[in-house]
Amino acid sequence: MGSLPSDFITKSKSVDTNEFKPLDPEDFREKAHKTIDFIADYYKNIEKYPVLSQVQPGYLRNQLPEAPPDTPESFDTILADVQKDIIPGMTHWLSPNFFAFFPSTVSSAAFVAEMLCTCFNSVGFNWLASPAATELEMVMMDWLAAMLKLPKSFMFSGTGGGVLQSTTSESILCTLVAARDRALNEIGVEHIGKLIVYGSDQTHSTYMKVCKLAGIHPQNIRSIPTSVKDKFSLSPKLLRKVIEADVAEGMVPLYLCSTLGTTSTTAVDPIKELADVAKEYGIWVHVDAAYGGSACICPEYRHFLDGVELVDSLSLSPHKWLLTYLDCCCLWVKNPKLIVNSLCTNPEYLRNKINESDSVVNYKDWQVGTGRRFKSLRLWFILRSYGVKNLQDHIRTDIQMAITFERLVKSDHRFEIVVPRRFSLVCFRLKQFNGFEPSYTELLNKKLLERVNSTGRVYMTHTVVGGIYMLRFAVGATLTEECHVIAAWELIRELADTLVKECYSSITANCI
Repeated sequence: MGSLPSDFITKSKSVDTNEFKPLDPEDFREKAHKTIDFIADYYKNIEKYPVLSQVQPGYLRNQLPEAPPDTPESFDTILADVQKDIIPGMTHWLSPNFFAFFPSTVSSAAFVAEMLCTCFNSVGFNWLASPAATELEMVMMDWLAAMLKLPKSFMFSGTGGGVLQSTTSESILCTLVAARDRALNEIGVEHIGKLIVYGSDQTHSTYMKVCKLAGIHPQNIRSIPTSVKDKFSLSPKLLRKVIEADVAEGMVPLYLCSTLGTTSTTAVDPIKELADVAKEYGIWVHVDAAYGGSACICPEYRHFLDGVELVDSLSLSPHKWLLTYLDCCCLWVKNPKLIVNSLCTNPEYLRNKINESDSVVNYKDWQVGTGRRFKSLRLWFILRSYGVKNLQDHIRTDIQMAITFERLVKSDHRFEIVVPRRFSLVCFRLKQFNGFEPSYTELLNKKLLERVNSTGRVYMTHTVVGGIYMLRFAVGATLTEECHVIAAWELIRELADTLVKECYSSITANCI
């Protein structure tokens, strides 16, 4: 072959290639060591920061330049600016005084595994793209299934299988799409407007969003009311009544999302009884166990999963309670083919002999997107580093601290527990005092929450269930110890003292 014409050869510019090396091993080593020291100091000193960020909207836009620099800035300067500019705008979810929402747990094992995940930068969309990523995920899903004592019908070692999604929302979307397509294959795509989905008024708020994404008309999303009588769990009798009414109208029941540990109060839906009803009508049953499911690795809480053998899918988020960092949501399905049939893509550039043999799992067909990270490394490191026993003790310790807080609340006659505590969430409030309207009692509790959070010493959130405004105290941040729980209660009690005195002083003054 002849040589290329001279005009095909790109003239190299005079550039010192030593000036810009995005990944130089020794440069990386130096910066990584500094960053690890920064992170360790952050964890060590995290209690020095207000739990809830005290900045105002727009604070960072006003501090940072309007355009990026043309020339490099030193790593030390950038890291210093993280401390100066970023930390003040952080709400510190890892603070031991974070009692809001649900915890987002972490651990040393998960952190170093995440470092390896980032190191490899594997994009494991199919088996060949990263065999280790695919097969470790399969093993981890079976390990966790065994810890939960799930039936073999949910395991790769049986007839089912599992996948790591990012969030519960994605897990519900994938299973809902699979259920939808299965139904439409029978009734015809033109009848999609007849499909009805079910949940309770305590089902996570993203359920409505996911149903819309799956093409379910908002009018066909049934939000079945719950009550104090049923501890805000979904009633099987009421579910049957609603389904029967839909069937009588010629509608097609499609999907039920039951919950093991609702966001507001950790209510638990009766899985077996609901599945018995749903199966009579061919309804796909999904269990959202994002928070409460983790507790079921402990034998004393496993009964909350009774009846799981009757459902079609189950999701659980280890990042909430099993020390894995965001994001990590486990989804198990009984019939993976239904998911794959709905989500499979097979472009020519991804075809290969191994895939065509159907002897491997290609996880791109189990999720909405194509690219995916090596998240199973985190689970592998955690389960091997701590073992099942320590993870069970971790769950039990959090629940015991919640019991301590619950007892402290009950010891003060001015407060009440609003709903039964099941796991490590306590829902409580200042009682309605004699002579006070219910609306004023709600206002008092709102003021109490505002004052607690404004101190920066504790962060809690609220909810409204059954028309009752209540405060949520969620124990579970990795660094939380009993002393933090007791200190939080002392702060709440102290601020309640002041608030109640102000209240009575105001009433007395008005009477005079």
